[in-house]
Parts: sequence; C-alpha cells; structure tokens
Amino acid sequence: MTYEQTLEFLYSQLPAYHRIGKAAYRNDLKNTILLDNYFHNPHLKYLTIHVAGTNGKGSVAHMLASVLQEAGYKTGLYTSPHLKDFRERIKVNGEMIPENDVVKFVTKHRNIIESVKPSFFEMTVAMAFNFFAESNVEVAVVEVGLGGRLDSTNIISPVLSVITNIGHDHMDLLGDTFEKIAVEKSGIIKKKIPVLISETQPETENVFIKRANESDSPILFADKMFSCDLENSDSLSSKRKYLMTELSTNQRFEGETALGGDYQSKNLQVVFAATNVLKNIFVLSEENITVGIRKVVINTGLYGRWQILGTSPLTICDTGHNREGLEYVLDQVRRTPKSVLHIILGFVNDKDLGSVLPLFPTDALYYFTKASVPRALNEEILQLEASKYGLTGQCFSDVKTALSSARKNAGKTDLIFIGGSTFVVAEVV
Repeated sequence: MTYEQTLEFLYSQLPAYHRIGKAAYRNDLKNTILLDNYFHNPHLKYLTIHVAGTNGKGSVAHMLASVLQEAGYKTGLYTSPHLKDFRERIKVNGEMIPENDVVKFVTKHRNIIESVKPSFFEMTVAMAFNFFAESNVEVAVVEVGLGGRLDSTNIISPVLSVITNIGHDHMDLLGDTFEKIAVEKSGIIKKKIPVLISETQPETENVFIKRANESDSPILFADKMFSCDLENSDSLSSKRKYLMTELSTNQRFEGETALGGDYQSKNLQVVFAATNVLKNIFVLSEENITVGIRKVVINTGLYGRWQILGTSPLTICDTGHNREGLEYVLDQVRRTPKSVLHIILGFVNDKDLGSVLPLFPTDALYYFTKASVPRALNEEILQLEASKYGLTGQCFSDVKTALSSARKNAGKTDLIFIGGSTFVVAEVV
C-alpha cells in the first residue's frame, strides 16, 4: 500500500473520534491492553510524562518535549488530534514518523488490527508507543486523548502526571459537572508518582487531593508554585516576553514564548513547575528551559495557538473550542486593535452551542462554515443557532472559501479571526 492507501484503510476500517465523534469512543482499555501485549509492552522501554486536562495540555506537552530536546534527550511526543497530517501525532525530536514507517506498521500488523478492531485512537497509541521503542527514545511526552481514566494512553507508568485544567468539554462522555470530569482526569494519577495540577479550582481541588492521597502520590499545584506575567501582546507578532516568579523563593525568570495567547501564562506556570519536579530525574538547566520554551514551534512543530497568518489585514487563528478556551481567546480578540472584526466560525456537530455562542461579539461580521470532516456542523444550522445570540453573517460550504471572502471584504486595518474548531483551523494553517 502507498501512504495514502494506508490512511484510507485506517479511516475506513477504524472508527475515529476526531471524524465521527461519540460513536468512536471506547470506554475501556481492553483493546489497548491486547495491542500492548501483542507489541511486548513497548512503553516500558523508556520514561514517560503524562499530560491530561481540558485546555492547555497540547501546549504543555509540546513545551516539555522541546525543553527535553534542548537538554539533549531523545524525546518522543504523542499528541492528538492532528491538524494537517496524521503523522503530527507521533514525533521523535520534533520529526514526524516517516510515511514509510506508517505503511510498514499497518502492513506488518494488519492481521492484529483486523482481529482486534481497535478504534483509530487505540491503534494510533499502539503505533506511537511501538515507534518510540524502535527509535530508542529516552523519554516520551504523552498527551491524553480524552478524559484520562479510560484513555488508551493510560497504560503508562509515568515519572510525572500533569493535569492542566478542567473545563466544559466532552461533558456527554466525561460527566456533567467539573467534579465528575475531574474524577476522569484524575484517573491518570499513579501510585507514588507525583502529580502536578495546573490550577487550584474550588470544584476540583479536593477530587485531586483525595485521589493523590489514595495513591500515595505527591501532589503539587502549579499556581501555588509560580506566577507568570505576560507582557502586552504586539498584535503583529505572536512572540511575547514573560516574567516568571517562583513564589517560595521570589526568584524570577525572564524569557520569550513563541505562543502569543493570553492563556499561555497558565501553561508556562505548569511547564516551570513540571521542570522543578523533572530536575530530580533529568539534567535540566535554566537555559534548557527558557530556550525550549522559546523554540517550541521550531523544535516540535506546534501550530494553531494564536497563530498569525497575515498582517494586512491582521489574520489570526486559534484552536480554542470550549467555553474556557474561547473566553481567553475572544477577550484577546476584543483587545486587539482593529477597525472591523471578521470571524470565520465553524464547530463540530456535538458541540454545546449554548455554552459558547454567547461568548462571541455581536458587532462582528460572521462567515459561518464547516470543516471537511464528517463530524462538522452544517453551516446553515450554525447560522440559525448563532442568530439567536445576535450573531449575523453569511454561510460558506468550506473554510477556504470563507477565508477568501473575508479577505476580499476586509480593509487593511481590520482583523480576521478563524476558530471554533480545531478542524476549521487545520484548513488554514
């Protein structure tokens, strides 16, 4: 098979959550364990760091991987979903798994894939863990796909578990309260393994402390360890300077991040707190940390986070897609200087629109659209729902046509924002 034929086989044979949603979700680890045994437990051959959470887990995973690379460790990175190329999910030292290795994996192990019938995600995790072992990585940073307790990645025994934050996402699968979601996320806490929580949230703090106590796991809260101040954003650049203060010593660290979103202040606190713990296992210098953060895009290929696509008019995209993520992003959009705001907007069809549409400004021109995945919400349905919240605009059957129209309509001092769904952003980066 060619690489394209291999992907077509995987998409046609295996249910993929990022394409069809809830129908692809597996609420047990049976298939994952079957595959792990078949591959002789590859994840035991290297150290791992496990990253869960509603928002920020992708940014944190990429920054930690970049820091470890800067320190000279051969580093695997597993994330999801991908933006443009399936291979983005599986990287070693920032390089995507070669197409030929994807083809070889599926060809060689097609019988077990057809026998077990895993989900797309279960198969991808097996491919990643196997590829990391074959590549002789020293450490792998592994991002949870959905939830934690029953996520396919949760067979690892990491040196550190990280939970970024709890927000309104996948509530139909994980629970309808923050406490219930926190229980699912806390499932990545392993016996005697330290766990780092991003934010002290009143609804979830005791859930994490209880689980950590039951597991005899040291528990830390990043916002009690570090405070991060980001300089005011230069709307024409995604780079921002930060000042990090270690609260127990008042020691300060200055640096620059290539990730320009306001929400990155919390993620940076997590990264600094995580490296404090990881210094007990890895040799990490202050320079490794600051350079790793500054070069995260170069080192790991992280895109779609407050990413500037053009400057005349200023054109920005961001993958924030739930209430908490969008609150940060839209507040930053409001504060960005502009004459007229144009918003290219699309969602997946299982999105709770009532929780996100009220956040959007009513004085923007909207270009309602849909991504080219089966899970995308029809743009005319979105237009109708948005009108209930005073949001008005035109419909476009695909993202690129919507962007082309916005660029034709926008003046040089206007702002075009593209978001609502990772899959919408994937079509413009």
